[in-house]
Amino acid sequence: MRFSFPPGGQDRSRLTYVPRPGLVIAVLAFAGMGASFMQTILLPIQSELPLLLGESRDVTAWAITVTLLVAAICTPISGRLGDMYGKKTVALALLGLLVLGSVVAALSSSVVLLIVGRGLQGMGMGVIPLGISILRDVLHKERLGSGIAMVSATLGVGGALGLPISAFVTEHYDWHVMFWVAAGIGLLALVLVAWIVPASTMRAGGKLDVVGVIGLAVGLTGVLLAVSRGNDWGWGSPRTLGLLLGGLAVLLVWGWYELRIDAPLVDLRVTARGTVLFTNLASIAMGFALFASQVVFPQLLELPAEAGGLGLSLMQASLILMPAGLAMLAMSPVAGRLEHRFGPKPLLAAGSAIIALSYVIAVAVDLEVWHVLVVNIVVGIGIGLGFAAMPALIMQVVPARETGAANGLNTLMRSLGTTSAAAVVGGVLAAGGAELDGVPVPSDDAFRTALLFGLLAALVCTVLALLIPRPRLGEDERPSLPDGVL
Repeated sequence: MRFSFPPGGQDRSRLTYVPRPGLVIAVLAFAGMGASFMQTILLPIQSELPLLLGESRDVTAWAITVTLLVAAICTPISGRLGDMYGKKTVALALLGLLVLGSVVAALSSSVVLLIVGRGLQGMGMGVIPLGISILRDVLHKERLGSGIAMVSATLGVGGALGLPISAFVTEHYDWHVMFWVAAGIGLLALVLVAWIVPASTMRAGGKLDVVGVIGLAVGLTGVLLAVSRGNDWGWGSPRTLGLLLGGLAVLLVWGWYELRIDAPLVDLRVTARGTVLFTNLASIAMGFALFASQVVFPQLLELPAEAGGLGLSLMQASLILMPAGLAMLAMSPVAGRLEHRFGPKPLLAAGSAIIALSYVIAVAVDLEVWHVLVVNIVVGIGIGLGFAAMPALIMQVVPARETGAANGLNTLMRSLGTTSAAAVVGGVLAAGGAELDGVPVPSDDAFRTALLFGLLAALVCTVLALLIPRPRLGEDERPSLPDGVL
């Protein structure tokens, strides 16, 4: 029987029973993978949605966009709620909303209901930073590194493993079945978290910063809509520029307000510390590097050979891409040991350098199927290392009472990187200039240019990782790494 004391002292009135720490880690990782799976569940039938729903492509695109948008907005908010009211409680609420959204989408016969369901599914992404924060509160430091690495990696693992599941379901069943599968995964995760995961005893208290929530939501909505839909609307269109500039203006006012209240939604003074700031910037770059490959490789694998692609089916392409997710998962225990021995900063630098190396190979050779398989696995290894390092770096300097909000903000930064990659790389491929039977398709030069963007992002991440300063004495305010185990 193992017990861990809450950080900051051995107060027996707040003792937490930890039943089999490995099982707690596995359950939180499963919940994280289920939540991230929702990000890719519709990708296999994205091009068919206008026909299936009888709506224009511009309308059906919201079924993809709304999930990313809601996830980005709700993740830091749910992190703050977890700090205030209990991380397990909020995680269960998010999983409940995920299940509800999956059922709504499964029963939908119109695009409006599908968009509502997809938005509710997006709320589930907050489970990942909350899971990391729960581990920080209840695990011994010897187990913490590998646990954080596994849960953090689920941001990439869920999508990679979920893609072949979605592809199989859509090839053999009605598309609504995907959402019943999603509902089953979410319900199982909810039951397991309620049963296995101990309640965190750490509470920040205080009142929710409602004005901060509204300001962050409005500002992020403007920026993320402009970034995610810029290719469709035109980057110079009044709608895109208005949303982008308006969103940035709102975020500036929001930041000014957050610095002037006692209990802000996001403590920007902590966020501005060198370690947190550079880690969050590196997170944007690594998110971009990750998603650049996830945009390029599926199109390259599925494009017909006569158009310069590799001519695989959706299922074949999904199976080629899936091992990258397994590599991320397999690196979790390795990353935990490396982080414990060398620290998180070298781990992040090494992970981003490995990703950069994989892109160098991808740019230098004429890609065949086995090249894509190997390169994508190497990307997965680098992502596994980098995603393990980021929460550890954040938690070196963030006070225990702000764990959930800080991890939520870091997850938001990764999402900003992936959203930017989808827009930039998607735009590069869309403007590729080749044609197949009169239909525009990406050219070889477009694929190579897109991969160069991924390489640039990985190099930027490496430089930022090397620039992360050491935490100064007194800066950590007792970060909540557990002090001991009975």
